[in-house]
Amino acid sequence: MANKPVLLDYLGRPVRRTELKKEVAAATVGGVRSPVSGYPGDGLTPDRLGHILRSADQGDMLQYLELAETIEERDLHYQGIIGTRRRAVSQIEISVEAGSDDKMHERQAEELRKWLKRAELTDELFDILDAIPKGFSFTEIIWDTSEGQWQPALLERRDPRWFRFKREDLLTPMMLSKQGQELPLPAFKFIYPRINAKSGLPIRSGIARSAMWAYLFKAYTARDWAIFTQTYGQPLRVGKWGPGASEADKDTLFTAVANIAGDCAAIIPESMSIDFVEASNVGASTGLFKERADWLDMQMSKAVLGQTATTDSVTGGLGSGDEHGDVREDIKCADAKSLAAVLTRDLAIPFVQLNHGPQQHYPQIKIEDPEPEDLAALSSALQTLVPLGMRVKEEEVRNKFGLSEPGPDDRILGETDPKAPADPQNPNLPGVETGGTRRESEFKHPFNTLLAKLGPGGALQSSEALSGPLSGSAPEDDLVDLALDVTQATREEQIETLEAMMESANSLEEFGQMLRAAFPNLENAAVTSVIGDALLAAFVGGQLLTVDESG
Repeated sequence: MANKPVLLDYLGRPVRRTELKKEVAAATVGGVRSPVSGYPGDGLTPDRLGHILRSADQGDMLQYLELAETIEERDLHYQGIIGTRRRAVSQIEISVEAGSDDKMHERQAEELRKWLKRAELTDELFDILDAIPKGFSFTEIIWDTSEGQWQPALLERRDPRWFRFKREDLLTPMMLSKQGQELPLPAFKFIYPRINAKSGLPIRSGIARSAMWAYLFKAYTARDWAIFTQTYGQPLRVGKWGPGASEADKDTLFTAVANIAGDCAAIIPESMSIDFVEASNVGASTGLFKERADWLDMQMSKAVLGQTATTDSVTGGLGSGDEHGDVREDIKCADAKSLAAVLTRDLAIPFVQLNHGPQQHYPQIKIEDPEPEDLAALSSALQTLVPLGMRVKEEEVRNKFGLSEPGPDDRILGETDPKAPADPQNPNLPGVETGGTRRESEFKHPFNTLLAKLGPGGALQSSEALSGPLSGSAPEDDLVDLALDVTQATREEQIETLEAMMESANSLEEFGQMLRAAFPNLENAAVTSVIGDALLAAFVGGQLLTVDESG
């Protein structure tokens, strides 16, 4: 039995198939990969935050990652905008582009498309995009071969606290073993995205690093606001005692005054009094705290979403229109492209290599919002190009507009119901039959008799061929008179019909319906017929003159 080829990942590390089906970075009880987290945000101060960030820069990123989780839990605004940015990408439909036109590559791409249709994928992508706030994330792939081929059975998010970066470069990700040793990531086992808010080391490129300072300042503002509200939200209590009050009486009065703030009830001797002094500028002072908190929220929105229109805009203010989406388009597009590239590298290529071996070309995962098509411009273009002879498939146009093929019993827009009169109030309108069609007599013209006079190829046999049936005058004069008479008669009849419809119509819409019912083939029949008759008359007249001159 031939040995399977040795597969290498993008870093040149050999793939060990035996460990692909195992969980190598799961939580442990009592080990270094503990699910229990600390709370470095408790009692956070600028000095302590600076110490946490400096430690992370030197490779000890435990408290930094715990603080990143803390601010996302405690700051509702930050949680909302981070969730918005992650969901904006995780819900975009994923497509797969084959490595080439080769049938084998098409089949590989189809296998990957089939796997990507799993219902859990949206939630898994949301977890993978934890790289947006932190700058990186780790997702372990647990492979399965129960169906005869290698397929990812699970994409499990792993706590970034269980990983480190190599001390020599602070770039190469390392996995902590159960005993705390730093080990290289096994090949084909992890999806490791980096989504940078700024260029630099992974630990310094996440949005959370900047958001921590805004969170700290807003926490101070919220605390001061709470103290202010507690202190000045209620009036100042002043207790007074009368002459001769003893120390015990004074202690009783002070206890009563102190307890009023919390208990709102107290008892004092009749000789004592308590005055309530209210502050007159409480409202103006409170606005300062709100303005500062709102300003810090807007800075977070700018950093995460790229704009503030959807979360912090003032009605009528600059940038508060509907032109802004939840996430600025260039940021969403960049996140989607970064995620697609990582999924291609860490998921699609291993998927193909494990099942089909190394390839010259691999399928590419695409995460792109479809460009909205200007259907109004398309309609305008079709109205111009189709009459010029461009052939367009009706099915393609229907698909672009999302319209289905009508059935034999379906009512068709723009068509008159054959069972109803064109105008119920005037069923006997001139030029309109009760069936909604024009009278047949409108399309009969005396020129049809001229066609019988023409010989093979459209040439007249002689001038006498037409002179007899028409009149005793010159043949060409008869033809001109006939053309004028027919044209005039047709025009007068149509004008009479139009005038009758205009008099009976109650609106432009109703007149339009009557017009379409009376002249359903106006372009192709009436107008064309009149012009064609005139041209035929001129042609026949010219033929007669030519015959007469030739003798």
